[in-house]
Amino acid sequence: MQSDLIVVGAGPAGLALALSLTGVGLQVVVVETLSEEVLADPPYDGRDIALTHGSKQILTDLGIWKSLPEEEIFPIHDAKVLDGNSSYSLNFNRQEARVDALGFLVSNHLIRRTLYEAVSESGETLLRSGQTVTSVDPSPESISVTLSNGETLEASLLIAADSRFSSVRRRVGIPARTRDFGRAAVVCRMSHTEHNKGVASECFQYGQTVAVLPLTNNTSSIVITIRSERAQKIAEMTEDLFEQWVTTRLDGKFGKMKLTTKRFLYPLVAVLADRFSGSRTALVGDAAVGMHPVTAHGYNLGLSGQHLLARAVESAFGRGEDIGAENLLRKYSAQHRRVVLPMYYGTNTLVGLYTSEDTPTKILRKVVLHAANHLQPMRKIVINRLVGR
Repeated sequence: MQSDLIVVGAGPAGLALALSLTGVGLQVVVVETLSEEVLADPPYDGRDIALTHGSKQILTDLGIWKSLPEEEIFPIHDAKVLDGNSSYSLNFNRQEARVDALGFLVSNHLIRRTLYEAVSESGETLLRSGQTVTSVDPSPESISVTLSNGETLEASLLIAADSRFSSVRRRVGIPARTRDFGRAAVVCRMSHTEHNKGVASECFQYGQTVAVLPLTNNTSSIVITIRSERAQKIAEMTEDLFEQWVTTRLDGKFGKMKLTTKRFLYPLVAVLADRFSGSRTALVGDAAVGMHPVTAHGYNLGLSGQHLLARAVESAFGRGEDIGAENLLRKYSAQHRRVVLPMYYGTNTLVGLYTSEDTPTKILRKVVLHAANHLQPMRKIVINRLVGR
C-alpha cells in the first residue's frame, strides 16, 4: 500500500501528529499494536499529566482541549518543593508567573481517548491496529515497512512514535542512551481530609520522593518514587497500611489519606536518542526522548516536538517538496534537540542531586533550594519552564 506518511505508535504523541496533519492533503497511516477497542476506550493507568500553557495551546489548536471533560481538567495554582525533613520550601505561584494557573492536570487515558476520537472522526487517517512492524526498508525515494500480518506499507516518511523502547528506532539504526535510575514510581489517586489548596507539592525526602498533585480540593494524584525493590513492596501493601504509610510520609499535612484508585507501578528509565532523524525517518514523543517524571515535561516535549515536525512537513508539502528529505529532517532534529537537551540533562542532574544521600550533597540541596527562592534570574527560568513559555 502506498501512502505519504506512516506513523508507528498510536500513543498521545503519534495521534497528535496524525491530527496535526489533518486537512493538509497527506495520506497518513497509523500502525499500532493495541486493538482499536482499547484505543477507543483506554483504561485508566494512574498517570495524571501536567500540561503547560504551551501544550494547552497546541491541544486547543487541534480541537482537543474543548473535547476534554471540563470537570477532569485540574488547574495547578501554585507549586512548592521541600527537602528532607525541613519545613522550608521553594515556592512558585501563579501571580508571579502572571497566569491563572501554573499548569493543568489531565489524566493520560482521557488525552489518549480524545485524540483517538478526533483522529477517527476526521476520516483522513488510516489505522492498522493490532499490528507490529517486523521490518523497515529505506531507499533513496521512499521507505517501506512490513507488518506482522504480512502487509507492506510504503511512504515518503516514517515516524517512530512507539515508546522510549522504540523498535522502529532500532530498526533504522538510530542509537539511544538509556539511564536506569534503579527506581520506580508508584502512582495512584487518594482522597484526604485537609484541603490541598491547588498546590502541587514535591517532597524530596531521604530515601524517597512523594509528589502531591492537586485534583479536587480533597483529592490528589500521588506519585512516590523509591528504589525498585521497595516500590514493589509499597505497591503490594494492604490498603490500610499503604494509606498509613503515605499519611506518615506527608507528616499528616493532608490529614487522613485514603486510596480512591488502584496503584500502578512504573520503572524509571530515561532515554535519549543520539539524533531525532534518520533515513526518511523522524522520531517523536518518547521514541526521541523519554524523561524522568520529576519535572513533568515528558508529554509537553512530545507535543512540542510533533508540532514542530508537523509544521515542517506541511510547509514542505505545500511547496511540492519531498517531505522525507534529509535536510528537512535534520533541521527538525536540530531544532527539537535545542529544546530537549537542556531539559533532559537538567532533569537528570536534579534527580541525581535529590536522590543522593551523602552529607555534602544534602548540604548542597539546601543551598540550591534557598538560592532558587531568592535569585530572580533562576526563578524566571524555572517559572517559564513550568508554564511552557
